[in-house]
Amino acid sequence: MSSYLLPGIIVLLVLILFTSFVTVQQGSIGVTTIFGKYNRILFPGLNFKIPIIEKVFKRISIQNRSVELEFQAITVDQANVYFKAMLLYSVLNQQEETIKNVAFKFMDERSFMQALVRTIEGSIRGFVATKKQSEVLGLRRDITEHVKQQIDQILEEWGFHLQDLQMNDITFDDAIMRSMAQVVASNNLKAAAENEGQALLITKTKAAEADGNAIKIAAEAERQAAQLRGQGVALFREEVAKGMTMAAKEMQQANLDTSVILFSMWTEAIKHFSENSKGNVIFLDGSSEGMDHTMKQLMSLNKLMDSKQHA
Repeated sequence: MSSYLLPGIIVLLVLILFTSFVTVQQGSIGVTTIFGKYNRILFPGLNFKIPIIEKVFKRISIQNRSVELEFQAITVDQANVYFKAMLLYSVLNQQEETIKNVAFKFMDERSFMQALVRTIEGSIRGFVATKKQSEVLGLRRDITEHVKQQIDQILEEWGFHLQDLQMNDITFDDAIMRSMAQVVASNNLKAAAENEGQALLITKTKAAEADGNAIKIAAEAERQAAQLRGQGVALFREEVAKGMTMAAKEMQQANLDTSVILFSMWTEAIKHFSENSKGNVIFLDGSSEGMDHTMKQLMSLNKLMDSKQHA
């Protein structure tokens, strides 16, 4: 009888021996139960467990996990907003209480994901419901921060930590998208018109400044030219006066009438007028009274010059 039982006993002992060891993969933590009650956690590597009565209830991954979300929200002005988001989360830490929460808070992974997705959707919908359609696109960062603040605390109670939340896409109904595109196009046209107007204003302002500077330069040049002409005329008059003085002295030494100088100057002036003037007619008083009047003026000028010379 014993010869028949011995092989069975040996096989049973071998089975018990093999079931007494369990391997936990790197990046995971095992949770064991005894008669359905939590017992302990198993870390990566080869672990010993009580044969038959101690069972591995669940293997929990402590690596980062990601999930993509798609859902809809409605703004305060009744516009539909469609979101596409990416959620990155992980187990909070490897402490025993944290692992127990992860293992026993939810019936299975599917229940946990459903609760997580619905919580995030509810948080975003509650936030968007207080905003207008025109504000949503500019509040992408605010929406993300709002969700992180609300969800992170809830996840920690479940034993998880929210690593990141990205709003990858925010869209509206086709009619709203077309109207938004028209608004953007009209704003771009308005900005282009304003820029063109500013450019034209700057161009005209610069042209006016250039004209003003040209006028100033021309005025300064004319002033300097007039000054030079005045100096030239003064020098010319000075030289004429010197010439007349010398001629008068020579005529006095020769006992000649100095009035001849004045008459000669008068005739030379008439000749200059006729040669260089742009007009066609020169009016001269050829009467004897006019000649007499002119000669008297020349004589008075001659006496004035003589008085200056003697002085």
